[in-house]
Amino acid sequence: MSVLDNKKISFIGGGNMAQALISGLVSCGVKPSLITVADPSSEAREQLAAKGLNTVDPTADAKAAVIDADIVVLAVKPQVMKAVVSSFADVLDKQLVISVAAGLSTELLSDMLGGYDNIVRAMPNTPAMIQMGATGLYGTDNISAEQKQLATAVMEASGLVMWVDNEEHMHAVTAVSGSAPAYMFYFIESMVDGAVALGLDKEQASALAMQTMLGAAKMAMNSEDAPAELRRKVTSPNGTTQAAVESMQANDIGGQIVEAMQAPAMTVAKP
Repeated sequence: MSVLDNKKISFIGGGNMAQALISGLVSCGVKPSLITVADPSSEAREQLAAKGLNTVDPTADAKAAVIDADIVVLAVKPQVMKAVVSSFADVLDKQLVISVAAGLSTELLSDMLGGYDNIVRAMPNTPAMIQMGATGLYGTDNISAEQKQLATAVMEASGLVMWVDNEEHMHAVTAVSGSAPAYMFYFIESMVDGAVALGLDKEQASALAMQTMLGAAKMAMNSEDAPAELRRKVTSPNGTTQAAVESMQANDIGGQIVEAMQAPAMTVAKP
């Protein structure tokens, strides 16, 4: 039995992230008939309705998606959040509101919602699309233990969930998971370029680089050793791996990665 059994979940916005979360929920046993999506695109609504979901045109009646919901997931861009939520804020009563909009604090969201503060802020990442996501969560003081369980269950359907006690730590979550798939893709891209320069064709290089990234991540997850120790174990003295690692260290790749991770924290969404 799941805490989500018979809970009505409404998504405000039906874009990629919303669809990723919906896919995870349905795969975990949530009935499509309990999920409503409000999206202004008639094409998107048709596609979602074909999957058994309820759909609402928010330009006609946004309140219809919210008024009977137990959980409302705000999945629209930060820049349009205020305009979108203003159309239904007055019918919020006991619903749990989960926002997946990057950079919007719970205080700012509460202001947009007319002081409503049953809010959980979520920072998911794009691997949620294949139920391999990593999400950070922060809740206001008004969130009950039951609502915390509900928020965990919603986001856990698409991957790992971690709660933080300090909302400022959501900046770190953004840096280490929210934005990080792009770092991984960039690293794979560079590995492929390096392998091609050494003579492999792009298909060979891509397959080897991606499998190596996947295997290393799984190995780190399943090992009792820290990543630094795993690196030491695979780095034979005076071997090829040591030469590569020393080249990275000489160019301060580690320091550059740490510095790059500060950039998301310095980017503030401007709704």
